[in-house]
Amino acid sequence: MKVAVIGAAGGIGQALALLLKNQLPAGSELALYDIAPVTPGVAADLSHIPTPVSVVGFAGEDPSPALEGADVVLISAGVARKPGMDRADLFNVNAGIVKSLAEKIAVVCPKAVVGIITNPVNTTVAIAADVLKKAGVYDKRRLFGVTTLDVIRSETFIGELKGKNPQDVHIPVIGGHSGVTILPLLSQVEGVEFTQEEVEALTPRIQNAGTEVVEAKAGGGSATLSMGQAACRFGLSLVKALQGEANVVECAYVEGNGEHARFFAQPVLLGKEGVEEVLSYGALSAFEQSALESMLDTLRGDIAIGEEFAAK
Repeated sequence: MKVAVIGAAGGIGQALALLLKNQLPAGSELALYDIAPVTPGVAADLSHIPTPVSVVGFAGEDPSPALEGADVVLISAGVARKPGMDRADLFNVNAGIVKSLAEKIAVVCPKAVVGIITNPVNTTVAIAADVLKKAGVYDKRRLFGVTTLDVIRSETFIGELKGKNPQDVHIPVIGGHSGVTILPLLSQVEGVEFTQEEVEALTPRIQNAGTEVVEAKAGGGSATLSMGQAACRFGLSLVKALQGEANVVECAYVEGNGEHARFFAQPVLLGKEGVEEVLSYGALSAFEQSALESMLDTLRGDIAIGEEFAAK
């Protein structure tokens, strides 16, 4: 498999590339691209790690050499959040980056499966979708917003709260990928009971966990290492599914049946074409149902901003 990491010289990109170098199947190729001139050096550095995965790096204005022949493209390019910024503040810079990358993908590797990490994901996925659609190559099965960070944070916080190994915690997280649009389905965690007070405290902690990191880094960036881990988990799941492994399920932000919004995060069965089936997220508690209903205007608004940007 060829996996292209776009934005590979950044904090997320370097962490993601390191993890993929160590975990991709033998014989895979890792192609790194960033506008930053250090990118070939990042690739050279990684290439010294003794795993059967080749690494090449490209810098400059044109990502085409990294994209050529890619099976999976993971996009982390863009600016990071700083204290006081919300994901919407990132929009003006990152929207243009995602739009130009989607235009390149449409030409160079239109059949690739694409995972978008660049925030605000609620909006950038809509931009990429409509750029690909305009180019006549959009396949909704092949475009994902990577929301896995919300899942791994939920697993971690539940494990800490309940004294469980977080690797044994399984929880769907639905909706979107910012603030109130992130909805962890705590009622569905097997073998764990939460009081109403715990649900009301844990849900906003998961929703605002990114801000914890932004504030703790004190102006030095946002979540990069945990996001790298989350993106690696999702990227490896895509690779497994593309190679024919059965029953690969991850939560992701995809264009489904439009029941709640054009794009919505929920469990997805992955397959050789990307999305094999968008799965039901099951029954909700009264708290979760209320949270879902109250987030939808925000989520739809985020999507509309992306659609308007792509239409310009």
